[in-house]
Formats: sequence, structure tokens, C-alpha cells
Amino acid sequence: MKTMVTLLLALLIGNFDELNQAAEPAKDAKQPPIKELFDGKSLDGWKSTDFGGEGKVTVKDGTIVMEKGDAMTGITWTGKPPHNNYELSLEGMRVDGNDFFCTTTFPVGDDHCSLVVGGWGGSVVGISSIDHADASENSSGTSKEFKSNTWYKVKIRVTTAKIEAWIDDKQVVDQDREDHTFSVRIECNRSRPLGVCTYYTTGAVRKIRLQELSGKK
Repeated sequence: MKTMVTLLLALLIGNFDELNQAAEPAKDAKQPPIKELFDGKSLDGWKSTDFGGEGKVTVKDGTIVMEKGDAMTGITWTGKPPHNNYELSLEGMRVDGNDFFCTTTFPVGDDHCSLVVGGWGGSVVGISSIDHADASENSSGTSKEFKSNTWYKVKIRVTTAKIEAWIDDKQVVDQDREDHTFSVRIECNRSRPLGVCTYYTTGAVRKIRLQELSGKK
């Protein structure tokens, strides 16, 4: 009611500045903060994932380097991530090899799944698994060329309605959750609840960030 009265008064007296201000939507001043999950100096908060046959994990020049394993190398966060309404972002780089270099496993409600980045020989991107089908076999799968020694920005958003993902600001996944089941391939079980891994490939990651989303996001 107060907003409507303000608009009518502004129209009557020609106060267009007040009219414009009244028409602006309210801003959410309490957006949850972004949490840095990697301090750039140590593996604090992370552990090398016990896949068996994994390569060495080190911190160098502000990055986490996961050396080529037989077959997988990765890191798993030791904290407790949210299961809905959050964004996870990182930058990943393929240093050596020709398969996935920053595949990320994350919670989706009571389940988990993985965003494959450069799998199945180096180019497949998508969610593994949807309704028990891998990224190479379900509708989320797509193909993208990845160059070695090049950083790529990865962002994952999980809401109660969708799983979305972007690479370098281009949306690559827009997956509804309703009437679908989500799971991880058995190889990625040890990445849960939140982890990043490589496959016969040396990869590096940095700028790992997590933000919980308000219902208005």
C-alpha cells in the first residue's frame, strides 16, 4: 500500500526520480557469502582421495596438482557441503594426458553425481549419472575441445528444481531434477560428498569456491 501511494504522489507532482526509485525491485542485502574452499597454500580442508593407484597430490603456485594415476587421482573435501541451493565453482587445467582433468562430484539432495569435464577420450562433458546412464549416454552429455595448459572456469548450481553447469560462462548442463534419479559411477564413490578427480591425466585446480543460495537467488 505504501509503495502504491508513493507512485501516485510521484505521478501527480512529476517527481520522476522518486517514481524510478519506487519502481526498482528490492535488493537482497543478505545474500550468503562466498566461501573459499582452497587457501592457495595448503591442502587444509582436503585429503588425497584413496582410489588405489592414485598419483601424488601437491600444492604448487597457488594450485592443487593431481598427478596422473592408475587410473584416478583426486581430492575430497573434509567439510560438510550443502545438499541443495548452492553454487560450486573452480578453475581446472589439463596438464598432461587426454582424459578428464577436473571431474567434480557433488551432492544433489540425498544423492550425489559428477560433472564430467573432458571424459571418454578428452571431450565429453555432462552429468554422470542420470537415471543410471553415464554422461556419454544421457541427454546432458555434450562435446567440447579442451586444450592442455589452459585454465577453464567451471560453475555448478544445484537447486531443488535443477542441476546447471557452465564452462567459461557457457551453459553446458540444464537438467531438471523432477522424476529423475542421480548417482555416481562406482569409480567416483570415494569422491563423495564433494571432490575433484582426474583419469590417467595430470590436472590442476584452483579458486575452489562455495556459496549457499537464498531462496530468492
